[in-house]
Amino acid sequence: MSAKTDEILESLKSLSLLEASELVKQIEEAFGVSAAASAGVVMAAPGAAGGGGGEAAEEKTEFDVILESFDASAKIKVLKAVRNATGLGLGDAKALVEAAPKPVKEGISKDDAEALKKEIEEAGGKVTLK
Repeated sequence: MSAKTDEILESLKSLSLLEASELVKQIEEAFGVSAAASAGVVMAAPGAAGGGGGEAAEEKTEFDVILESFDASAKIKVLKAVRNATGLGLGDAKALVEAAPKPVKEGISKDDAEALKKEIEEAGGKVTLK
């Protein structure tokens, strides 16, 4: 390590918990990162954030289709739509539908997610995309 990093490390070792907490908040604000992620991700994020910040949220390519609820009178139709989309057996599909809110499919393209959402909603379900 360089003398500069050794000096910083020694300074960090002498911080109180309150000072360390304040430092974390300042780093989060300065670099637009969150300490809630693992330390490796936090350390890598400042370089990535310098490239444009919020672009990652706009370029989302994978979506999760979440069955939030369903109309009780349409339970069988929703169950059929879920079975058709997932290939699950009757028992597994029934368990998934009854456990709503529950992901039906995860990590699929935007077009596929919207098509599945439309299919389940037409059957009587309420769906969100995440």
